[in-house]
Amino acid sequence: MSHFAGMEELLNDFLMEAGELLSDVDNKLVELEKRPNDKLLLNDIFRGFHTIKGGAGFLNVNELVELCHRTENLFDKLRTAELSLNPEIMDVIMAATGVVRDMFGSLSQSQVPPPAQKSLLDALDAVISGRHAELLLSASEALSQAAPEPAPAAQGNEPDWNGMYHGLLGTKASAPEPQHHIPAATSLTEARPAPHPEIAPITPPLRQMPPATQQAAVAAAKETTIRVDTTRLDQVLTYTGEIGLTKNRLTSLRADILAGRHNAGTFKALDEAVSQLDLLVGDLQSAVMKTRMQPIGRLFQKYPRLARDLARQLGKDVELLLSGEDTEIDKTMIEDLNDPLVHLVRNAVDHGVDSPEERQIAGKPLKSVVRLTASQIGDHIMIEIADDGRGMRPDTIRHKAVEKGLIDLETANSLDDRQSLHLIFLPGFSTKDQISDVSGRGVGMDVVKTNITKLNGRIDISSNVGLGTTITISLPLTLAILPVLLVRVGDQPFAVPLSMVREITPIDSKDVKQVSGRATMIVRDEVLPVRSLASLIGWPDHLPPSFGVLMQSSDTAFVLGIDGFIGRDDVVIKPLLDIKPKGIAGATLSGDGSVVLVLDMEELLRMNNEGTRAALFSRATA
Repeated sequence: MSHFAGMEELLNDFLMEAGELLSDVDNKLVELEKRPNDKLLLNDIFRGFHTIKGGAGFLNVNELVELCHRTENLFDKLRTAELSLNPEIMDVIMAATGVVRDMFGSLSQSQVPPPAQKSLLDALDAVISGRHAELLLSASEALSQAAPEPAPAAQGNEPDWNGMYHGLLGTKASAPEPQHHIPAATSLTEARPAPHPEIAPITPPLRQMPPATQQAAVAAAKETTIRVDTTRLDQVLTYTGEIGLTKNRLTSLRADILAGRHNAGTFKALDEAVSQLDLLVGDLQSAVMKTRMQPIGRLFQKYPRLARDLARQLGKDVELLLSGEDTEIDKTMIEDLNDPLVHLVRNAVDHGVDSPEERQIAGKPLKSVVRLTASQIGDHIMIEIADDGRGMRPDTIRHKAVEKGLIDLETANSLDDRQSLHLIFLPGFSTKDQISDVSGRGVGMDVVKTNITKLNGRIDISSNVGLGTTITISLPLTLAILPVLLVRVGDQPFAVPLSMVREITPIDSKDVKQVSGRATMIVRDEVLPVRSLASLIGWPDHLPPSFGVLMQSSDTAFVLGIDGFIGRDDVVIKPLLDIKPKGIAGATLSGDGSVVLVLDMEELLRMNNEGTRAALFSRATA
């Protein structure tokens, strides 16, 4: 039986509230490091931790209570000015909050968390006692690397600090100054010089959670509940009531018509009732969608701690600035955005931001700035991650891609600077010659693009050498309803995402030219390839397409040849449960009740480019 049997609802409420409190504490700790004398901020942090401890005590999670209590004592020492905050003390505090989050992961599985490591508790005691502060960084390092337990304390009440120090590091004795090492790494421009010891102290590698804890954290992150403003629920209730009244009116009119009242007044009233119902359903649909919308700040608040820890590890001084946290986006998209944004923030700090020495030589401020912003433009959300670092050289990226065998030399020479920058999204691309625990395996940016594409979004990149790099993500407001353009191949309708459509143009056969064996046409002084939709889905082309849909995928533009178009619509995509044909995102119903397949254009293009095109559906031909 679970330790929390009969307390599941209380446990879930605690995890939701405490998780938000802990994220808030982490962000305020990052701010406190910038303003160590801000008493109001320190009091807020103290209250947050005290609330977490109280909830843990109510659930009898003594292991969590003990850790929170010791950390709370440390905060109290800082509040009373008995201790002065420094980066080494902050490292131990951050280690404690990280272990608290790990304990939340165990609780989310209804398991009692294991006690905090003795090395962490000893480090907290060392801070509180004000003794041997120079060993605290090493204690934090031991926590991150799951070092063996420290040696037993010496006789008496005084701990054996020398033994503890070497026990934490797994070394033998005589207490030299702690040494810290950063693995060699190659940037997009040149090898990064080792940070100067006088510029910034180096912190240990980031603490790695064990696989079981990672799984628990993922499970906890996938929330199945949502907080909704009661005003929005009241609006939904109002529209529902008005729809009920309109339904009653339609029922009455139906009875009149069945009774033989076919006069003009009855049909006029019917038309008005149907129009009213149409408006109300649209308003209700919009109101329901708003209940799914959540401020993106709930996601952004995770990243200041991430940026701070990684910057300390790499010996850099980086500040992550957030803006647009009130921008709302579909909750399901917020969850799926986490991994891509983690990769992008880490890349900005690791690859994008230059070292303090490089910045000093370039005449830049020693503190680097990474900006993470969100805004709503029309029916799309724009997210930008920008750094003021070294920038990227397109020629270096092309050279690396050829060197790793991702593209051939002829292809590389044909790419412009923008297309060259997009090579970083290729699977296996990396500018690092050595693999570290931060990067170098060439999977991060590929994952980013794949996940953004699954959200029907686009990603773009711009960079200026010496000035920095900006990565822009464009996403639809919600995945529940997709604006589409309904097109036709023969008599069969298909739906393509409207977010990819730039314009529709008629195709005259004399305007289509063959370039290197491929059909192309000029649209507004731009030479674009023509891709027949029938050919993309594996159907024979009996007649040349009559219309072209100018489409923009993540990094290329092309003209999609079709036989005709039906119009624009907002559809609800239904997944195909029994089969999942490639190139098909799902299906929807048209106004006349027929099934319309929604195309996954990115996958269709990828299949076609890889030479794996096959007939997706059979079609009777004369």
